[in-house]
Amino acid sequence: IRLAGESDRAGESDRAGGIEARLAELTDRVRRTFGFEGLRPMQARAIEAALQDRDVLVVLPTGGGKSLCYQAPALVRPGLTVVVSPLIALMKDQVGGLTQNGVAAAMLTSAQESDELREVHRDLDAGRLRLLFVSPERLLREGFLDRLRRVGMQALAIDEAHCISHWGHDFRPEYRQLGDLRERCPEVPIMALTATATPRVREDIASALGLRDAVHLVGDFDRPNLTYRILPRTDLVRQVHEVIRRHGSAAGIVYCMRRRETESLARALAGKGVRAQPYHAGLASEERARIQDDFLAERTDVIVATVAFGMGIDRPDVRFVIHAGLPKGIEQYSQETGRAGRDGLPAECVLLASGADYHTWRSLLERSAEEAEAAGRPEARAELGPAIQRLGEMWGLAGGAACRHRVLVEYFGQEWTRESCDACDVCLGELAAVEESAVVAQKILSCVVRCGQRYGAAHVADVLRGARTQRLRSSGHDQLSTYGLLRDHPTREIRAFIDQLVAGGHLGVTGGNYPTLHLTRSGVEVMRAEREITLLRPRQAPRPPGRGGALESARAEGGPPVDAGLFEHLRGLRRRMARERGVPPYLLFGDRTLALMASYKPRTREEFLALKGVGERKATDLGPAFLGAIAEYLDGSCEPRA
Repeated sequence: IRLAGESDRAGESDRAGGIEARLAELTDRVRRTFGFEGLRPMQARAIEAALQDRDVLVVLPTGGGKSLCYQAPALVRPGLTVVVSPLIALMKDQVGGLTQNGVAAAMLTSAQESDELREVHRDLDAGRLRLLFVSPERLLREGFLDRLRRVGMQALAIDEAHCISHWGHDFRPEYRQLGDLRERCPEVPIMALTATATPRVREDIASALGLRDAVHLVGDFDRPNLTYRILPRTDLVRQVHEVIRRHGSAAGIVYCMRRRETESLARALAGKGVRAQPYHAGLASEERARIQDDFLAERTDVIVATVAFGMGIDRPDVRFVIHAGLPKGIEQYSQETGRAGRDGLPAECVLLASGADYHTWRSLLERSAEEAEAAGRPEARAELGPAIQRLGEMWGLAGGAACRHRVLVEYFGQEWTRESCDACDVCLGELAAVEESAVVAQKILSCVVRCGQRYGAAHVADVLRGARTQRLRSSGHDQLSTYGLLRDHPTREIRAFIDQLVAGGHLGVTGGNYPTLHLTRSGVEVMRAEREITLLRPRQAPRPPGRGGALESARAEGGPPVDAGLFEHLRGLRRRMARERGVPPYLLFGDRTLALMASYKPRTREEFLALKGVGERKATDLGPAFLGAIAEYLDGSCEPRA
C-alpha cells in the first residue's frame, strides 16, 4: 500500500513518461512529415504543454517556427485542431504547405467556391481533418462552435494574437470577441501565438482570452540574420534602386506610406529594369490577388506596397525589406522587417526616413481619432495616446545611434548581452561622427530660439543654410545672427541633424498641421555645453560580403561545395512543377534545401530523404523528378529551360 504522497509522485511519473513518449513519437512524425531533424527548444516546450492540454501563450519572432507549435501536436493528438487566422492569404499559404506535406488540413473562407466548401464540410463531418483554419467571424458565427465540438474539436490556436489587444499595433475589434471562447468552450485548451508583443500586450492577450494557468513562452526577439540600416531619405528612387542592385534578382518588399507612392516608385523601378509591381488597398481585389500570386510564384521580384501587403506572405526567400517612410511603431517595424530572411539566411532591412514622416503620421492619427469619435467610438480618443507614444518610440529608433538589434530586443522587454551585433549600420561603423558635433548642435538649437520657437524644421534649415527666400526676408530672419551658420552643409544634412535632435529629446515638436520646434530641458543643456552630444552622418554603405543567401549558407554548413549551375537547374524545375500544381515554388522546397541538393547531389531516395527539409511525402511525391534532374545534370544530358 502506497502512501498518498507516493501515489501522487507515481502518477506524476507515469504522466511524465507518457508525455515523453508522445513527444518522442511527435518528433519522429515531424521528421517524417516536414523533414526537420528536431524541434527547437521553444517549440518543444510549447508542444509539450499542448500535449498536456495546457493553455499556452507563444511569442516567437517571424521565422522562429511558431506555426509548428500548433501544427505538430495535431499530428498525434486525436480529433481536430481549429486555427483562427485574420487573413485568407495566410490561411491559404498554411493549408497549401500542410497538404503538400501530406497533412489533412483545410480552411473555410468567403473566397472559396461552393464545391470546395461542400468538400471541406464533408471532410469535417467525417472526421478526416487534423487542422481547420477559420476567421474569428466564422468561428463565432451562431451554431458553428457547437458543430466543431460535435465533430471532435480538441484544441484552439489563435494566430496573430496581438490583434486582440488594444495596446497591440494591429488591434482588430473582431478579435476582441474571441474573449468569449473560454466561457463557451471551457474544456478546450487554447494556444495564443504572435510574433510581436511587448510585456503589456502579452498580459492583455492572456487576460482577454481568459487563459488559465497558461505556459508563457517568449523566444529571443533578436534576428541575427537581418542587417538593419537607417538612412535619411534624400533621393528615394536612387536609394531604393541601390539596395535592389545589391541583391540582384532576389525577392524584396518596399513599403511606402501612401498609395500613390507605391505606384510612382514601382513605375520608376520598372523603368530601370526591375520586375516590380505596386500593391495597395485601393486596387481591385482581383488585381491584388494577381500581384500577390505573381510575387509568390517568382514572376515578380519586388513588391512596392503599403502596409496592406505582408501579413499573409510566407515567402521565405525575401532578401530585403525597404521602408520608404517611417513605420507607425517599433512593433510594426519589427513585424514588417521580419518578412525578410524567414528561411534563416542573411537579409537586409533598410529604413529611409525623414522628420516629415513623423508629423504626417501624427496628423493622420489625430484626424483618424477625431473621425472615429464623431462616428460613435468614444474609445478612439483613449487609443490615440498609446498610438502617438509608439510613433515617438519609432522615431527615437530612426534618429538614434544605438545598436539597432539592441533597441529592438530591449523594446520587447529582453536583455541585450552582446557588445556588438555586427549586423547594423551602427555596429558596422557605417555612421560617421560629425566633427564638432556639439558646435553644430548648438548652432541649430540657437537658431530655433532666435526664430522664437515658433517655426518648423524646414524654416530653421533655410535660416541655417542662408537661403534667399521671400519668406525669410519678410520675417526678418535673414538678419538673424544664426543666418547662414551651416551654409557649408546641404539642406538634407541639416534636416537630418534636426531629426536627430528631435529623436534624442533635445527638440520638442508641437502637434497640428503646422508643427513647430522648441527646446526641451536637455536641449537647453546641450546649447549651454552642459551635456555631450554626437551627431552622425552616413558613410557609403558597403555591400555586405558573404551574405548572399542559400549558396553561402550551404557552404557554411560544412558540406561539399555547392554547384551553382545545378542549383539554378533545380530552381527551374521547382518553378515548372509549382506552376503545374498551382502553388508557390517555396511550398515544394525552400532555397536552402535546393542548395543542399546542389551540394550533396543525392542519387538515391535514402540520400534524398536525408537532406534537411525533405520529408517522406515529398521524397515520394517530388523525389523522382528532382533525383532525375540531378542525374540528368551530372550526366550532361539536360538542356537549360526557363
